[in-house]
Amino acid sequence: MKCRRCRARAVVEVPRANAAFCGTCFTDHYVRNLVVRAIRHDRMFGHRDRVLVAVSGGKDSLMLWDVLLELGYHVDGLYLGLGIGGYSTRSHEVCQSFADARGAHLRVLDMAKSEGFTIPAAAANGTRPACAVCGLSKRSLFNRVARDEAYDVVATGHNLDDEAAVLLGNVLRWETGFLARQSPVLDATDASFVKKVKPLYRLMERETAAYCVIKGIDYVVEECPLVEGNTQMRYKTLLDQIEADLPGTKHNFLFGFLEKGRAHFPRDGVELVPCVECGGPTSSDVCAYCRARQRLTLPLVST
Repeated sequence: MKCRRCRARAVVEVPRANAAFCGTCFTDHYVRNLVVRAIRHDRMFGHRDRVLVAVSGGKDSLMLWDVLLELGYHVDGLYLGLGIGGYSTRSHEVCQSFADARGAHLRVLDMAKSEGFTIPAAAANGTRPACAVCGLSKRSLFNRVARDEAYDVVATGHNLDDEAAVLLGNVLRWETGFLARQSPVLDATDASFVKKVKPLYRLMERETAAYCVIKGIDYVVEECPLVEGNTQMRYKTLLDQIEADLPGTKHNFLFGFLEKGRAHFPRDGVELVPCVECGGPTSSDVCAYCRARQRLTLPLVST
């Protein structure tokens, strides 16, 4: 099997494109071009913008940070310490090592110190499932740090598989509000909400993993120990089964919606105002994150 671009021996096969690539052509052309295409097509950010990449130690976020650094963007990382024992310790170490090797800046926010609780403690409290509390916390805290530190954009490592699985869940439940907001770009509404982008939405998960292997990027392979039973993981498994038989299904599903379906789900027009507690965007006085935090048994620890 030969590389489509240079005809050297191929090491990565891309079934959905009916193509294969050598390591260099895959990382420096195929992957990079799809990231650049996403940034330019959706007007995500420019070289004058300050970009904050949310990094977890996993393949997607570290691969995104690596590509953006190589493309010359002004980009820092943000690691959120969730307090999940050895898993969080290992994740932090991987992110710090990545940053140190490239002379990049990694910001670290420890939830136990800044918020007064950890994700395992919140899950044990029984207020919400662990993944729900985790997602809510990440969205709020990433936005808060970006806002307070004057970043123009928050970039996350959500890939095509992630976005297709979210779309499938929203369609199965007909979550029209979520369908209206599903987009690779969420523009800033006002000073309380920083623009959020997903530059990897054109790349599949196996492609981000292949990039890390070829480039020698160390990443946390293990799944989060709290993810068992996560509904989105089940949707991803179902889509994986279909993709194996019909390559390109995930791409066609997601991009068919973005190009033809999303316009049928207009935004509800609800006015967002700054939360009185944290300053983040909300449709009421207190945002969902602060309400959840107030229900936890652990007191808030001021920074």
